[in-house]
Amino acid sequence: MKNILITSAGKRVSLVRAFQKEAAKMPFPVKIYCCDAAPELSAACQIADDYFKVPRLDSPDYCKVLVRNCMEAHIKLIIPTIDTELLLLAKHCKDFISNNIIPLVSDAQLVDITRDKRKIHQFFSDHWIDTAETYAKDNLKFPLFIKPYDGSRSVGTYLIRKPSELLPKHLNNEKNMFLEYVDHDTHDEFTCDLYYDKTHRLRCAIPRKRIAVRDGEVNKGVTERNHLEKEIRNKLEVIPGAKGCLTAQFFVNKNTGRIIGNEINARFGGGFPLSYLAGGNFPGWILHEYLLNEEISDQFNSWESGLLMLRYDHEVLVHDYKD
Repeated sequence: MKNILITSAGKRVSLVRAFQKEAAKMPFPVKIYCCDAAPELSAACQIADDYFKVPRLDSPDYCKVLVRNCMEAHIKLIIPTIDTELLLLAKHCKDFISNNIIPLVSDAQLVDITRDKRKIHQFFSDHWIDTAETYAKDNLKFPLFIKPYDGSRSVGTYLIRKPSELLPKHLNNEKNMFLEYVDHDTHDEFTCDLYYDKTHRLRCAIPRKRIAVRDGEVNKGVTERNHLEKEIRNKLEVIPGAKGCLTAQFFVNKNTGRIIGNEINARFGGGFPLSYLAGGNFPGWILHEYLLNEEISDQFNSWESGLLMLRYDHEVLVHDYKD
């Protein structure tokens, strides 16, 4: 058997179901497994074909336990879902491959770049994509935006409109970046789902305009075919080391069309289900590339533009649960 594992599954129910749908089309049985530190409390684990428990990511035994469980469950491909596990899997990739398990993660050098917002700004500049101006502490311009270079989900970010709002804790935090404020009244924010094949070439780019965000994840969004897609295809056609789904964030000025690169996450984003439902069959392409060893040879452009996603909470019920 050639099964798939989605790690740190949490509440990624839609992602699990997308892989289950595509797995059902395979010429041989494929089960979709999930793992989590507390799988009994994970909605995604409950709707997966099966699941198992793993230690926390900061445990020194994490990779060893993960390999052992993957071998027992006949896992051939691992799909990571959170930033903090990417570098861990990339650095231990050989340990998995030696056991015929493929972690679908970009190369460690690229993951390292995406995990450091200072490096990703340089990456965008190297690819002729603008970024928000970075200010030195002794030469600040207001309003400004503060974010830690290794942060995620908007934790530790601040909008500082005037000097009196700037506090010692902001200036003394060595991880903070001081940036040009990109006004949401004059800019649209886009998350773009990008699919890179085994040769690190871009095969699909789908911009999703973020209408509303909750807990750092898009809650309302719409696909939009625009000049941002063309710029991505022109300037990010090949990214050395890129594999599978990358999620890139951009701002686009509503009046001038100026594109500002913000960040890239080398994994599936929480809003990916919109791109999948619009026709971006990343799970299917992954299965064909990594389980059937088929090439993804063509650019895919036939996704649906103007598809609006409005998310709502839903329940997964577990009977006879015991704490």
